[in-house]
Amino acid sequence: MKALLEKIGLEVHQDLVPYVEQGLKILLVLVIAWILLRLIRKMIGAFKRFALKRADDAESVRRVETLARVIRYVATVLLVIAVVMEILYLLGISIAPLLGAAGVVGIAVGFGAQSLVKDFFTGFFLLLENQIRVGDFVAIAGERGQVEEITLRHVRLRAMDGNVHFIPTGMIDKVTNMSLEFSRAVVDIGVAYREDLDEVFQAIRDTAAELRQDPNFGPRILEDLELLGVENWADSSVVIRSRFKVVPLEQWNVRREFLRRLKKTFDARGIEIPYPHLTLYPGRAKDGSAPPLRLVVEEGAQNSRLSRS
Repeated sequence: MKALLEKIGLEVHQDLVPYVEQGLKILLVLVIAWILLRLIRKMIGAFKRFALKRADDAESVRRVETLARVIRYVATVLLVIAVVMEILYLLGISIAPLLGAAGVVGIAVGFGAQSLVKDFFTGFFLLLENQIRVGDFVAIAGERGQVEEITLRHVRLRAMDGNVHFIPTGMIDKVTNMSLEFSRAVVDIGVAYREDLDEVFQAIRDTAAELRQDPNFGPRILEDLELLGVENWADSSVVIRSRFKVVPLEQWNVRREFLRRLKKTFDARGIEIPYPHLTLYPGRAKDGSAPPLRLVVEEGAQNSRLSRS
């Protein structure tokens, strides 16, 4: 090293050579770290530009930017830790006791902040896997609502009644997204047992075709009605199941409008919409005879007074 210094025209006292060597090595480490940091940022920038080209909405852009920011932060922290440890090693400071102390501190901090670390990891993968986005209607951690904000720490939901739920991402073990790509408006229709099902099917198809021709609701429906058929024999009705494929978050509006129009169609065609009723069966004797069913209506004193008044 002294020969190298003399070659470049620097005269250094013999006692200062080790310190100069250390300084040059530290400077070299810092230069390499700076180059690596620039390289990491360029790679993250290239990834960000590539992902933004495929982003088709504003929320996808925000998700890409969040992921890029998180990756850059993690990479920078890891690089700084490596540089600090290398500089301490060059200065002759043993890092083994520091690592031991860091391990003890890390265990203590880990016990106290394990839920926070879990929140960050879960939030990172929620963003990475695009499970939920701002504007989606989801069910998470026992709550349902529209997503207003997503961070690594929490998800903010706005419920149908206006209440806002702040849910830590570490509590999310299952996500039900009701507005990802498309939705289904499932409609169960009950008709009386006496009705001709073929006639009922035709009434349902005609109403669905009319709804899809509507200039307001037509753009919300992606495909024609799928009539699945008889779903169940209920106590007083035959239940027919059908469904629409609709744009996200429009399943409830389409379902309400379809039921409104279907009520008018059923009324116009004389199709009975059943209501709960009770049938009394007095039984039958072995010889085939049935006892008479006597019905007695008793009017109480209070009702009598009310009728007279």
